[in-house]
Order: sequence, then structure tokens, then C-alpha cells
Amino acid sequence: MKKCIFFDLDGTLTDSGEGIMKCAQTVFEHFGMQAPDRRELRSFVGPPLYKSFEKFGIPNDKIDEAIKVYRKRYNTVGKFENRPYDNIEILLSKLKNDGHRLFIATAKPQTVSVEILRHFGLYEYFECICGAGDDGTRREKHQVIQHLMQNCQNLDNIIMVGDTMSDVEGARICKIPVIAVLWGYGDCDQLIKNADSTAESIKELYAVLSK
Repeated sequence: MKKCIFFDLDGTLTDSGEGIMKCAQTVFEHFGMQAPDRRELRSFVGPPLYKSFEKFGIPNDKIDEAIKVYRKRYNTVGKFENRPYDNIEILLSKLKNDGHRLFIATAKPQTVSVEILRHFGLYEYFECICGAGDDGTRREKHQVIQHLMQNCQNLDNIIMVGDTMSDVEGARICKIPVIAVLWGYGDCDQLIKNADSTAESIKELYAVLSK
């Protein structure tokens, strides 16, 4: 059965942790705060930035400033401290050739997401790329998914693929099934418990999507 597959970007298609964590560290330095350790900084990959900064003690009235500081580094340097996971392009090519329709649903700003996908030669595989709006809209994963569902035609058999609980929860709100990949930045135990199915490798993900 042909599917409409909504892919997360960070931690699912590309290993973007290095750039994201370095940019987060820059924010804590900006405010004169002790940065979380590297293990804790991993949680910045996936969820909306404002939620991560709230979690680590950035005051509410400073979050917009924190995001500006983060993006100043990310938009010039951090976005390319990144690489596609091995065999991701092979997966996308096979899925496309099998007749599935591929989409991006990411909490990352849409303009930057397009630029990253073009940089790594992955842009051509996707029918539509949807991320957070440059005007501050679609900050939550479920809002991104809803935007795709409302603005793309003839969507049947939709399934979300992501690596964090943000992806799982967004899919749940939108009442679509979700596959959690276990090579990214999410808590594997939580993902196994809450996702409809999981995949530990690209090969396994292809097999699950091909059922």
C-alpha cells in the first residue's frame, strides 16, 4: 500500500546534534550561565527551541533573546555542522521508486530546512517541506503536521517518522500512526513504549514502511 510519509529532519534524516548543541552552549555563555553537560544538551535536538530553553532555566522574558542568539550562530555556522545518516539517500530513493509520497515535517524553521536539504542533495525527494514559520507560526510539531495535512492534496495512509517524543506526541494529536527511529536523539525506552512501531536501522525502517 502506497503511503504519504512525513519525515522529521534533525536526528531522523541528518545527524545535526553537533551544530545544535554548540549553538545552545553559545546561548548559556551569552547569559553567563553554566551550560548543561553534553548528555543533557542532546535533548535540544528535536523539540521547539523555546521549550528546551524553558526546561534549562532561561527566564520566560529572555527566551526570544535566547532564540535570536542561537539562530545567529546556527544560521551561519551550525546548520552545516551536520551530516545525513549513512544510507539515508538510498532509503529515500527506494521509497520514492516504490511509489510512496515523501514530505518533511520539522520544528526547524522552514527556510533553513530547505537550505539544509538542498545542501545535502536530498531536496528533490520531497513533495513538500514544512517547518516552523519564519514569522513564529507552527512552533509545535502537531501544527507542522496539521499544516501539511491541510495544504497538500489527496493524502492517504499518512505515517510520521521521527526520533523524539515530540514527533510521537505530534502524530498522536493529529491521529496518525508514528514510527520512531532509535538512531537519533530521543529516549529509546520512551519511544519503544509510545510509538506504534520502531526501527533500529535504515534497513529495518524500510521494511516497516514497506509493509
